[in-house]
Amino acid sequence: MSSSTVAGTLRPESATSRTDLIAEPVAKALAGLPEPEGVAVVEIDPDLADTGQFCEAYSSPLSASANCVVVAGKRAGDLRYAAALVLATTRADVNGVIKRRLDVRKASFAPMDDAVALTGMAYGGITPLGLPAGWPILLDRAVADAPELIIGSGVRGSKLLVSGAMLAALPGAEVIDGLARPIE
Repeated sequence: MSSSTVAGTLRPESATSRTDLIAEPVAKALAGLPEPEGVAVVEIDPDLADTGQFCEAYSSPLSASANCVVVAGKRAGDLRYAAALVLATTRADVNGVIKRRLDVRKASFAPMDDAVALTGMAYGGITPLGLPAGWPILLDRAVADAPELIIGSGVRGSKLLVSGAMLAALPGAEVIDGLARPIE
């Protein structure tokens, strides 16, 4: 794979040839993509997986990192989950846009243990690829429009390089204007 400014000092490799670097549900989802060769992976120090540390350590621009959060809410006893993907320079509007989209009284970040158990991914590495069937994947418009992004890989020891267009084409993906707000 060619070098990438988004990858900073790291050398991207084909994710399909390095499935040892990604979580099992992510590898399965990758195999089902129409163009899996468009996804690259970079190996990182798991202790540097948090976005700010990753960007600083590997010279990757914060503006090209996207974070995936698992959100939960209840309606009439029914627990509803969704994943929201927003740029690292923004915050997901959990109690506005996401709450309305899930049609719940209150939305909040899913407890870590629940998010890990339901996704089969490591906390801090959860990604929209390989999420449980039926979960909406809510993408902020800026994520969908990005030519190249760094996102989680399902584990803390690597990151994926993807395009916003690929994420917007995932089953269950919805592009939402105003899903994220700038961090103040």
